[in-house]
Amino acid sequence: MQEKHRCISAGIIFVDIGCEPIDHSPKAGELVPTTGVHPSLGGCASNVAINLARLGVPVGLCGCIGTGPLSDFVVNALKDPLIDTAKIKRSQTQEPGCTMIINVKGEDRRFVSTTGANAEFELNDIPDDWSAESDVLYLGGFLMMPLLESPKTIDFMKNYRKQGGKIILDVVLYGDRPYQDAILPLLPYVDYFMPNDDEGQLISGLEDPLDQAKFFADAGAPVSVITCGSNGSLYYSEKEKFRTGIFSVDFIGGTGSGDAFAAGFAAALLDNADPYLLMKRASAQGMSCVRHRSATESVFTRKEMEAFLADHDLSVQSLE
Repeated sequence: MQEKHRCISAGIIFVDIGCEPIDHSPKAGELVPTTGVHPSLGGCASNVAINLARLGVPVGLCGCIGTGPLSDFVVNALKDPLIDTAKIKRSQTQEPGCTMIINVKGEDRRFVSTTGANAEFELNDIPDDWSAESDVLYLGGFLMMPLLESPKTIDFMKNYRKQGGKIILDVVLYGDRPYQDAILPLLPYVDYFMPNDDEGQLISGLEDPLDQAKFFADAGAPVSVITCGSNGSLYYSEKEKFRTGIFSVDFIGGTGSGDAFAAGFAAALLDNADPYLLMKRASAQGMSCVRHRSATESVFTRKEMEAFLADHDLSVQSLE
């Protein structure tokens, strides 16, 4: 019997096609050799679901894929007794979202991406009984799912929170367009808004993450959690304002680290952790991800995370 879905992970599901690091980015018409090209599961919702399962959290995954071989790859990659994939929607016209990841030595990753079947996902694809029994809804990849840019999304959020659930909103800034009109109206109806500082700058027009957090608070966000890569993270609410550092690690690849952070945060939220412990556990899970080039291969189990945190502290700086 399927366990209660303590968390729903809803949003984009992708197949990532990534290369091992190459010496330089190809010029027009140039072929650059690599030691390997690998398919792997990607997308905010699927990555978060895998992380949550590793952390021992039963999770229901909602999104949209297709019916062909790439979609079968997705389903096979998600086989885990703690991940319920029964309600993943199957498009009859599109294949799953797919991203090509070009890794160049000493440089940030380059991406070429298509939304694919993610464009057909909508929140009424989430079963009512899942919404009623879950405690946390993670909504990942907003702005890559056009059907969610609707007043119905606010109605869904209101109803979910009315039932006692908490909502984490994560975004992917897809396309060249103004983002505020789509994002700001949602902020009063989520519990945690979780962009990175680059996304925060593009949304708010402000460079400093603290200024971004103030901007989102003025727009109605109860809590903003802004990840800042090697500069740590920021937690900003009316009651708590602080920065955290990072856990040091041999960095291999950043793909999926933000999703791992979000999953660590959600799992801690289910344990009623205080804000500092939320950030500590989220940071540890995010750190565990960057030890491998794929989005989920090296992420902590619950036991591994607890053992790591028993021996490591996360620096914190009050912003009060």
